[in-house]
Amino acid sequence: MNQLKGIHHVTAITSSAEKNYDFITNVLGMRLVKKTVNQDDIQTYHLFFADDKGSAGTDMTFFDFPGIPKGVHGTNEISKTSLRVPTNAALDYWVKRFDRLKVSHTGIKEQFGKKSLSFVDFDDQQYQLISDEGNKGVAAGTPWQKGPVPLEYAITSLGPVFVRIANFNAFKQMLEQVLLFKETAQEGSFHLFEVGEGGNGASVIVEDNPALREARQGFGTVHHAAFRVADRAVLDEWTERMSNIGLPTSGYVNRYFFESLYTRVAPQILFELATDGPGFMGDEPYETLGEKLSLPPFLEPKRAQIEKLVRPIDTVRSTKEFVKE
Repeated sequence: MNQLKGIHHVTAITSSAEKNYDFITNVLGMRLVKKTVNQDDIQTYHLFFADDKGSAGTDMTFFDFPGIPKGVHGTNEISKTSLRVPTNAALDYWVKRFDRLKVSHTGIKEQFGKKSLSFVDFDDQQYQLISDEGNKGVAAGTPWQKGPVPLEYAITSLGPVFVRIANFNAFKQMLEQVLLFKETAQEGSFHLFEVGEGGNGASVIVEDNPALREARQGFGTVHHAAFRVADRAVLDEWTERMSNIGLPTSGYVNRYFFESLYTRVAPQILFELATDGPGFMGDEPYETLGEKLSLPPFLEPKRAQIEKLVRPIDTVRSTKEFVKE
């Protein structure tokens, strides 16, 4: 069986696409590589932020569902998203940056031998920066070359996805026996699982916590996490595997930028398997990625309708110069 290659993307929910664009671009220094809409709900923006080239494994994406209430953190949720930085020294830089920009954070801590810095955005969305110093496994991406963060400190990729779960034993069985992860370490109620080449880019950290209230999805929470497969042939292998096991799935879904399969692996925990390609440069050149409203071919005939439903957001950056500080 072709193993999963690591994390592909994490999709979260924001209260404001405009505030989200400002925070991820100007504070975190990640590159908007695609401004599109939710393919199943065309009144909802879907923004993709990634590394300089829009590489698989580097995307943090956001929906802004109109009228959705604020989410409630608790158990049975994808609770936190990690973003990789090159070194421990980079975390020192980010502490100062967050203090200057008034971003709430915990200070630098250590877990499973890696230093990290947890923080939240304006929606109380939970994140951490994790240092790649000493990391082995899935290679990092390329920092946004023209962004506001010095390249030696900049975010490169996604790191471990945190899942807080009430029934740990059932979820462990799902990770190990169905998705072929291996548990490699434990610290208290936290368990580290790795897949493929392992390392920060191919890890899930599971918190065994039946005591908390049930989480409720809304803005400020994660919608789903996706894991990488090489291509459609491997995706079809996984579809067949899950069918044979009796696990319900979405079946094949063509998302245009990648091809997908969705399955609910625990209460409220939605995982996606997604192909590495075709990627984000099929309809926009590298220089202006994310600057126009991009629609997959099946939605292009509805462009006029969609442009009336979603308000304009100015995402032009090719004519601007960010000062690295």
